[in-house]
Amino acid sequence: MQKSKTSTCPVCRKPKSPEYTPFCSAGCKDRDLLQWLGEGYKVPGRPVSPDQLADHFAGESGRDGES
Repeated sequence: MQKSKTSTCPVCRKPKSPEYTPFCSAGCKDRDLLQWLGEGYKVPGRPVSPDQLADHFAGESGRDGES
């Protein structure tokens, strides 16, 4: 069995909890989610204009059987 590379919470560095893995608590799990939702974390890539986003998502209208 391969051991996990991180045995600490990525938010506060306390030991992680099996219940909230990879975090130590519900609080750290929620803080991490809020960072993503508030754009505190970003995935690198080239900038995209709002018009390009609208065009991209307009082409997905028939997905999953929806019209």
